[in-house]
Amino acid sequence: MGLDFNYDLDTYVQFFKDKWLFLVIALIVLFIVVRIVKTVVKWLIVVAILAGVVFYSGHSLEELKNLGSELGTKVADSVKQEAISAMAGEAQEATFTTNSDGTFTVKTKNLQLDGTPGEKEVKVNFRGTPLGTWKIDAAIQSLIDQAKKNV
Repeated sequence: MGLDFNYDLDTYVQFFKDKWLFLVIALIVLFIVVRIVKTVVKWLIVVAILAGVVFYSGHSLEELKNLGSELGTKVADSVKQEAISAMAGEAQEATFTTNSDGTFTVKTKNLQLDGTPGEKEVKVNFRGTPLGTWKIDAAIQSLIDQAKKNV
């Protein structure tokens, strides 16, 4: 099932033109429910009406879940790209520390890499937030080598 939320303004204008009566009725019903009903049931009715509007407009909950997943992936990729840029910009300030357990730590103003000599991966923290374990690529290896030179 394809998902394309890259609609332009014309798509939304057309949707509102086609479905204006349905949307007005849904808003009136929501207003009445919120004003009259005083219990928790009120919010269940509101949620049901909103879900009906979402389904009627052509977007299912599965599509919305996929949108959330895509957004999360884009944010993660953006943070990763920012971390890689920081590696290049902060290499001159990097410090290399050999820990007592045989691991090493490379620190800059915004980054911290923790790894074991000979391994192909390091744990990456960017501005105090763990970004997971990354494979050592050219950018990471360059930062490690520069940090060793800075000692």
